[in-house]
Amino acid sequence: MVKIFRFRRGKQDETPAAETPAAETEAAPTSATDLAPDPALGEAGQSDELAADDPELTKVMAQTTAQTRKGVLGRLGGLFQRGGVDEALWEELEEILITADLGVATATSLIERVRQRADEARAREASEVRALLQDEMVALLERPAERGHLWGGGESPQPPHVILVVGVNGAGKTTSIAKLAHAYREDGRSVLLGAADTFRAAAIEQLQVWGERLDMPVIASQQGADPGSVAYDTVSAASAREIEVAIIDTAGRLQNKSNLMAELGKIRRVVAGRREGAPHEVLLVLDATTGQNGLEQARVFGEVTEITAICLAKLDGTSKGGVVFAIADQLDVPVRFVGTGEKAGDLAPFDARIFVESLFVE
Repeated sequence: MVKIFRFRRGKQDETPAAETPAAETEAAPTSATDLAPDPALGEAGQSDELAADDPELTKVMAQTTAQTRKGVLGRLGGLFQRGGVDEALWEELEEILITADLGVATATSLIERVRQRADEARAREASEVRALLQDEMVALLERPAERGHLWGGGESPQPPHVILVVGVNGAGKTTSIAKLAHAYREDGRSVLLGAADTFRAAAIEQLQVWGERLDMPVIASQQGADPGSVAYDTVSAASAREIEVAIIDTAGRLQNKSNLMAELGKIRRVVAGRREGAPHEVLLVLDATTGQNGLEQARVFGEVTEITAICLAKLDGTSKGGVVFAIADQLDVPVRFVGTGEKAGDLAPFDARIFVESLFVE
């Protein structure tokens, strides 16, 4: 039985996860038990009770990054087993990081910082370089952590708290919305969903099915309806019913950037007009298996609307998890959640140090 962590107001709460398998795709669930409540997230999307030595999260992350360790980044262990530090070590390290989807710019700047620290510390052993590399990796991921937050524990703000969820079709957006919604409800929050991806009938139907399974209200209209109107109705309904969290799905059409920009721009304006400060969060769902292509998707969405946080879906299915570092470095946007498995309940808060340490597990 896998233990999971839930959103919590104070003391850590552990609940056994459902064992019912469900693929992390855009498909609708087959039963209510397909969605298990998932982890504890406190203020700023991370629990202040989750430390780097948290055994449960450490275990989950080690399992999640197993494919990554078997892939390119798995070569790091062997690299640092050599005795001394020479130019060949630095060259191989750069090759590993670039191939692991950090990208040339991120890998180069990371190595430059590690080399500078190694020179200052007069590091002579590969193990010393390894420790410095881990520290710099953690620092890189933590750098944008102050940007945005996905409100978790503590006192509720004036409702509703409005979250826009963006991302390309097929990235796991609908499933991620359902996971997040269920986690909020497990924390005792009331949640309402808005199906503002009116471009695809399937997107509306999938969200409605999730709402039925979770016994959660969904505001929707027919295919082709004005997404801004759906978003407005969602916030209005949440306000009228005194619902704490409104999560709004949006279209993910990158083929026509101008249409996407106009659509998201209108949604932002109408929800801002209905609820002061809204949207309070803009969560971008990325498919980790797409690597550097995911980074480019994030760039496009970032040009269209401000992104406050990222949910990296399907991290367990990629051998090139280095895109996490590229996102933090190139976009200065924090990763808040990661997909940790194929079950619908497999979602975890992102902890930079635990993630980095999991990459170096022997």
